[in-house]
Amino acid sequence: MSVNNSSNVFLDSVPSNTNRFQVNVINESHESSAAADNTDPPHYEETSFGEEAQNRFRVSFRPGKQECYDNFLQNGETAKTDASFHAYDSHTNTYYLQTFGHNTVDAVPKIEYYRNTGSVSGPKVNRPSLLEIHEQLAKNVAVAPGSADRVANGDGMPGDDQAENKEEEDKSGAVKFGWVKGVLVRCMLNIWGVMLFIRLSWIVGEAGIGLGVVIIGLSVVVTTLTGISMSAICTNGVVRGGGAYYLISRSLGPEFGGSIGLIFAFANAVAVAMYVVGFAETVVDLLKESDSMMVDPTNDIRIIGSITVVILLGISVAGMEWEAKAQVILLIILLIAIANFFIGTVIPSNNEKRSRGFFNYQASIFAENFGPSFTKGEGFFSVFAIFFPAATGILAGANISGDLEDPQDAIPRGTMLAIFITTVAYIGVAICVGACVVRDATGNMNDTIISGMNCNGSAACGLGYDFSRCQHEPCQYGLMNNFQVMSMVSGFGPLITAGIFSATLSSALASLVSAPKVFQALCKDNIYKALQFFAKGYGKNNEPLRGYILTFVIAMAFILIAELNTIAPIISNFFLASYALINFSCFHASYAKSPGWRPAYKIYNMWVSLFGAVLCCAVMFVINWWAAVITYVIEFFLYIYVTYKKPDVNWGSSTQALSYVSALDNALELTTVEDHVKNFRPQCIALTGGPMTRPALLDITHAFTKNSGLCICCEVFVGPRKLCVKEMNSGMAKKQAWLIKNKIKAFYAAVAADCFRDGVRSLLQASGLGRMKPNTLVIGYKRNWRKAPLAEIENYVGIIHDAFDFEIGVVIVRITQGFDISQVLQVQDELEKLEQERLALEATIKDNDSEEGSGGIRGLFKKAGKLNITKTPSKKDSSINTIQSMHVGEFNQKLVEASTQFKKKQGKGTIDVWWLFDDGGLTLLIPYILTLRKKWKDCKLRIYVGGKVNRIEEEKIAMASLLSKFRIKFADIHIIGDINIKPNKESWKVFEEMIEQYRLHESCKDLTTAEKLKRETPWKITDAELEAVKEKSYRQVRLNELLQEHSRAANLIVLSLPVARKGSISDWLYMAWLEILTKNLPPVLLVRGNHKNVLTFYS
Repeated sequence: MSVNNSSNVFLDSVPSNTNRFQVNVINESHESSAAADNTDPPHYEETSFGEEAQNRFRVSFRPGKQECYDNFLQNGETAKTDASFHAYDSHTNTYYLQTFGHNTVDAVPKIEYYRNTGSVSGPKVNRPSLLEIHEQLAKNVAVAPGSADRVANGDGMPGDDQAENKEEEDKSGAVKFGWVKGVLVRCMLNIWGVMLFIRLSWIVGEAGIGLGVVIIGLSVVVTTLTGISMSAICTNGVVRGGGAYYLISRSLGPEFGGSIGLIFAFANAVAVAMYVVGFAETVVDLLKESDSMMVDPTNDIRIIGSITVVILLGISVAGMEWEAKAQVILLIILLIAIANFFIGTVIPSNNEKRSRGFFNYQASIFAENFGPSFTKGEGFFSVFAIFFPAATGILAGANISGDLEDPQDAIPRGTMLAIFITTVAYIGVAICVGACVVRDATGNMNDTIISGMNCNGSAACGLGYDFSRCQHEPCQYGLMNNFQVMSMVSGFGPLITAGIFSATLSSALASLVSAPKVFQALCKDNIYKALQFFAKGYGKNNEPLRGYILTFVIAMAFILIAELNTIAPIISNFFLASYALINFSCFHASYAKSPGWRPAYKIYNMWVSLFGAVLCCAVMFVINWWAAVITYVIEFFLYIYVTYKKPDVNWGSSTQALSYVSALDNALELTTVEDHVKNFRPQCIALTGGPMTRPALLDITHAFTKNSGLCICCEVFVGPRKLCVKEMNSGMAKKQAWLIKNKIKAFYAAVAADCFRDGVRSLLQASGLGRMKPNTLVIGYKRNWRKAPLAEIENYVGIIHDAFDFEIGVVIVRITQGFDISQVLQVQDELEKLEQERLALEATIKDNDSEEGSGGIRGLFKKAGKLNITKTPSKKDSSINTIQSMHVGEFNQKLVEASTQFKKKQGKGTIDVWWLFDDGGLTLLIPYILTLRKKWKDCKLRIYVGGKVNRIEEEKIAMASLLSKFRIKFADIHIIGDINIKPNKESWKVFEEMIEQYRLHESCKDLTTAEKLKRETPWKITDAELEAVKEKSYRQVRLNELLQEHSRAANLIVLSLPVARKGSISDWLYMAWLEILTKNLPPVLLVRGNHKNVLTFYS
């Protein structure tokens, strides 16, 4: 910002640019400013700003408030504006961009900075960036009204309007529940389901009191461990809608969350059917008693179940508020029914109840019923499978996490208390019913024992009843036969029936609400794109009406089964799979040791959570092994599907954290192992600049590093440090994302430096980690070396020298058209931008057409639109046409084709390896790795080595033996015996013309002139230097002749890179060698290893 010291700064007019940093100082005190003038400010130690704070702010003020400014700056220090304002009080209004009384925009900690964008709990606010507090503050700070306090409190700099202008989602009318109504009530109602009244007595009859309590205890162990794990997860951050799916997906990632979310939502939908069938069974039993059957028991269950689920759907669709009220009423009825049962156990039994097996509390009955008495086909785990769904209601509160006021507090508190209360109730009912009712009873009041009759020794026999015939023929009463035992035992039977209705309907209602909520959260995350239709919500509570309909359809399908014992094991496996993953999520998050894992709920242990997960998996197979296998197959299929689709989400899962820990551990472990030649692999630094600007260079490097070695795409930013660092930081993520998008297994790294060579030197020294450090430098050939400035040539050759100094191999890649396509990308970007503008213009005109009337103005717009877009190009369209003409006429199509040549599959051909100098084997290893790739596998290796003319066969046999020991397949070996002869005159003349402008020609001048020229142009090629290395120059020219002769048709040439001895070979001569060596050839790789073995024939 420019500095403005004119008097106009303090005029009361509002500056035209509202995005400028403007401060209007307003005296908010209603008292006279004289009080402030008469009060001396307190004396504090001088801040670190000192005199630098002077003249930093220029403040505009409102008319009549000039005295505020008189008090604002006094010798460069802030002064109080009124007696009530303390400049160092961080909790009062801030007038002068102050935090703790200092002139700064540095912000105090606030929750708004840590919210996600679009958070429903409050607006996301951007704190001042590090750049804004680190860079020099502009002097003409003129702040708009109200912004001073905003900036001083860290709400972001003026102009940072993204968070400020983003409208928060309107949730003012949404219904939110506390921990009692939202979690405790729901969990208790869902756990006290159909099993409590119509199956628990049967379970006690089959398993006995002892094993019955064990079954309840085992179920509670599973649910308690899951509840503890769930509590830890949901107190590790804000929990939103989605229940178990949200907890698992945010902890383990979308792959696990997406697979289990679908299963869990389906399980809840099936649970609706189970609870409704339980309700229908009770109604059908009542119809039997009154002889009012409609068709037959099975079809009556289907009819009543269908009607019931339609009514429940209506309540759910009416909204969460109505559903919550219904739940409270149902809980009251349920509690009365349970109390009624316990009261009934102490009311003296009558003859009718005795005949049906109820004798009040009897020690003999308790002893007889304590052990198991499994009927045919039943066992411990089959009975457990029937009971376990009764414990699955622990997620009822978590499933509506999006409708809770404080899910982090409500879910752990409500869930764990609900588990405790319901467990006590289940065990109490099991013991009481087992101590009062015998297993079998006839219901015949005449089956009493007459004196003189033999007693079979049963408890009933001891109490005066003979039910022995139940051993030979089926009876209708007793724990084993009558599902309505609790109704018979209770003080008032209809209350138990009401309790059954309440338990079943409340559980069904909770599941009917849970399934769509979980399913909607899954669909909103767009894990399965085909299900996006169900993500839409309606009303103030964002009700998933479409999900309700889908759940209704699923429930209706399972209601038609009409068999409770068939449905229960199916959903048991689905819920257990969900529980297993919740436990595993807690273990995994703890094991990953991420600093972000900080649950407020501390009563957990990661190994206990792992035990809980294993226990859930074991129970799944024990309950029903084939159903468990099917569950895991479905989950595995969904996991593979989500993994393949790779949803674009990042939730900071523990999977990511564990991946980092594993990578770190492996990297550290690598450092303890010495490098071995058998494990050598090219680990490359590729000087590509931006990876998209030199794709061909990246492609050929990636071809021999993919899945085997490290590849780092490097870019050096040269220029003013401030600008370079800003540009570098802004592009890091974008360029790495480009690599990922194009499936290139490479890293992107960048440095800012004063010169290109310094930057590359830094990269060569500091890149990599431990053993994963680069050992090979890959650079493109500098095609424009003859036109380039001297500094560029010195940097280019200097980079090669630096690499050799650091014992790093060098690969120089040359293709005919060069690598840099940055101009092409720039043209494409311009075309895309202009095309987008054109489409936006068309859309705007179409919108205007639709908004205007059918005639008049509408017709005028329509004609104008057609005129501008289709017939007479507008100014922008003219620009497009101009660029398109350039695109067709001047655009280098060959460059575009060359940039993709290594992406294409190479047909049958050869890779010619001119292994002229032994560099440790890198010149041979790189082409061998290339032949392992799909794109190069049809290319055969031809090996060219130098040799003596009179020993060609012997040397060919020796080389073939060496290659066979290296286990490298080759098509042919050529021994070149005439490398060291002089090139022909035409070729040498081309070389001399190439270096002519860089020669000093000091031998043709007198000594004084020659010495002067050496001092002025030390970089030029001297006659003495040229004469000293004449044989080497001959060799480079001769090699090009041989390459033209033997390898002109090769797909790729790999050639030993000549080394320029430091201080002996000038930069321009070396560049001339590289030029003449690779001139007019197919793609060439000039390779020189670090002269350490990279090949071995030892095992």
